[in-house]
Amino acid sequence: MEKQIFCHDQELTYTLKKSSRARRIRLTVHRDGSIIVTTPFGFFQETAAERFVREKSMWVISKLAHFKNTRSKSVHIFTKADFHKYKKDARVFVQYRIKELNTFYKFDYNQISIRDQKTRWGSCSKNGNLSFNYKLLFLPQRLSDYLIVHELCHIQELNHSQKFWNQVARIFPDYKQLRKELKSQSNRLG
Repeated sequence: MEKQIFCHDQELTYTLKKSSRARRIRLTVHRDGSIIVTTPFGFFQETAAERFVREKSMWVISKLAHFKNTRSKSVHIFTKADFHKYKKDARVFVQYRIKELNTFYKFDYNQISIRDQKTRWGSCSKNGNLSFNYKLLFLPQRLSDYLIVHELCHIQELNHSQKFWNQVARIFPDYKQLRKELKSQSNRLG
């Protein structure tokens, strides 16, 4: 449900979503300028959500300004058309790299899916299904390989315990540095 409020001489339009996974109210500002307020189910007060946005309005406005100012030629805002254009290439790339990288681990996995996600690079289900964001196609190969290894290691360890990181470190002993680089790339990819 889309709502508008007027704060500090600006109209802010936000989308109100309910999530069964949410434990508290959450406010997210995306690079494309969209504002999402997520509330737990059972949270019925739209006025409380609006009050929350008003309380955080200066932060929202500063985030929107930051994203507007940092847009440059090096930042690409991806669209649904991009997803449809690159999904097949991403699938071929991921399947090839998994086959190569998994020769080391020899983990059994099920399906591989390619998705268009705003906040996640990848995931691994408890059934061993691997999912990857198509945008990893635009990362330096070392980072995309790190992402693939990260999800592969979740097949054995479905958490971020030290055992999990020890598995990742078998191929990427510098995984902490790669995580930092990935955050930097995430900011540029939009």
